[in-house]
Amino acid sequence: MRKLYSIIFLVFAFQISIAQNEASLISSLINQYQVDEMMFNRKYALKRSDEYFKRMETFYAAWLTKLKTLPFEKLTVNERVDYILLKRDINVDARTLQENYSEFKNTNFSIPFAATIIDFEQKRRIGKQQDGETTAQTFKQLTIDINATKKAFSTQQLAINSVQANWAQQTVNQYVTVFTEAYKFYDGYDPQFTKATKSIYPDVIAALKDYATELGKTAKLSSVKDDGSGIIGNPIGRNAFLSLLNDEMIAYTPEQIEAIAMREFAWCDAEIIKASQQMGFGNDWKKALEKVKNAYPELGKQPELVYELANEAINFVEQNKLLDVPELAKEGWRMRMLTPQEQQFAPFFLGGESVLIAYPTEDMSEAAKMMTLRGNNRHFSRAVVFHELIPGHNLQYFMQSRYKPYRRSFSTPFWTEGWSLYWEMLLWDKNFPKTPEDKIGMLFWRMHRCARIIFSMNYHLGKWTPQQCIDFLVDRVGFERANAEAEVRRSFTGGYGPLYQIGYMLGGLQFRALHKELVGSGKMSNIQFHDRILKENNMPVEMVRALLTNQSLPENFSTQWKFAGKLN
Repeated sequence: MRKLYSIIFLVFAFQISIAQNEASLISSLINQYQVDEMMFNRKYALKRSDEYFKRMETFYAAWLTKLKTLPFEKLTVNERVDYILLKRDINVDARTLQENYSEFKNTNFSIPFAATIIDFEQKRRIGKQQDGETTAQTFKQLTIDINATKKAFSTQQLAINSVQANWAQQTVNQYVTVFTEAYKFYDGYDPQFTKATKSIYPDVIAALKDYATELGKTAKLSSVKDDGSGIIGNPIGRNAFLSLLNDEMIAYTPEQIEAIAMREFAWCDAEIIKASQQMGFGNDWKKALEKVKNAYPELGKQPELVYELANEAINFVEQNKLLDVPELAKEGWRMRMLTPQEQQFAPFFLGGESVLIAYPTEDMSEAAKMMTLRGNNRHFSRAVVFHELIPGHNLQYFMQSRYKPYRRSFSTPFWTEGWSLYWEMLLWDKNFPKTPEDKIGMLFWRMHRCARIIFSMNYHLGKWTPQQCIDFLVDRVGFERANAEAEVRRSFTGGYGPLYQIGYMLGGLQFRALHKELVGSGKMSNIQFHDRILKENNMPVEMVRALLTNQSLPENFSTQWKFAGKLN
């Protein structure tokens, strides 16, 4: 049996060596698609115009037709993965365009003067000389039309609701930018144009800005009311949530995903009680957590602790033969402090090329300083540093820049955040936590990831308000309230996608299931497994699985991997 495992291992090692160096015929198409799309987005500066929407409709349709001409059956596994992901991205981009076009058609009544600006910009785009006197008269009429629209809105003769006002304000600001650039193309270069329009041009800009300001008085991102938290996001609803899950190749419903989170939460509950008992607090884990929170370093010592913890984690993964860390990656990471403003959205460490440290500043209130210290204590930090640096995000970005970088366009939080969370799971299994306090530090974050699934999903499905999400983090996970508020604010107003927060735990579970399938079976070593994932770059984890298990995917692939087992 041992000999059989050795043969299997050698066969996989040979296949890995080939796969890591395999080129993809689709990679050039992926790059071409990206640069073509960027070219059109540069050329058509007015994104909210019929011209832009119709041109991009044609662009996406042409690309889908182009993909159909490829001989899919002759593609390698590597190329099929690229094909499927490129096709997915084009379809998602086309769908998003249609959603935006529909919004444009339903809301462009709020900018009835737009055609004049569009005409001016289109002529500028091809360098057409514009008669100064004619243009001046056009600008005067444009100013009158904008002011009339503003007056109609102010007197409620033009009915624009708060969400429509937000769209209109963004659009008017976009038109200000484009109109200004188009005018400066001629100003000072064409004497007859400059002389005739110099005095009226500022009136157009002022009218546009005044209208944008008036719209801003009622503009809201969504129709959701403030629940007292001051956090107003944009819950997307069940249908949109299901669509995004399908895009990310997650074969579970929201209800099943919540059941997964509750199952993981139950494991965390059992483990944190064990650690609490070892610390002498019995089943009252919140008292144990309080002791852990108060184990923060002296003022000014946090950066030194980060450096110590970073090296500890690197040494651990190498000594346990989990990963070969490139020497340049060890040398290249940096650190900086988060500003007080950044800490309103990120009360804990952030990472990537650098680790960003949350720590009190002298202009914070004493209460805020204490919450920041307690929320970034030694034991919490011990689990966060390797998540953000090595083997986590810093190493991911290091490898992404060097291996198959064209796949960075397939970026997903299930790979990015899932990878770092997976390492929290693996290091727990490898006895990285030395003390009960270390265990509670790691469990706090694992409970946090479970909670993120529950509160973010319930918010987007319209079941919870931001304040309920904050209270849940405080009561169920033991967050400091200010940190909970920052976490929820970051989740719903920080520019993250609706699925971002569920990507941590679900992505981690995907990688753990794949580890069990390949490393647990003896087909790959830990080093081979981790090295291959990093060198394949960012993509849905189900596609990573297809590559590592050499699956021959069909052209009409649909997600079906039940990585967390079957659920009701």
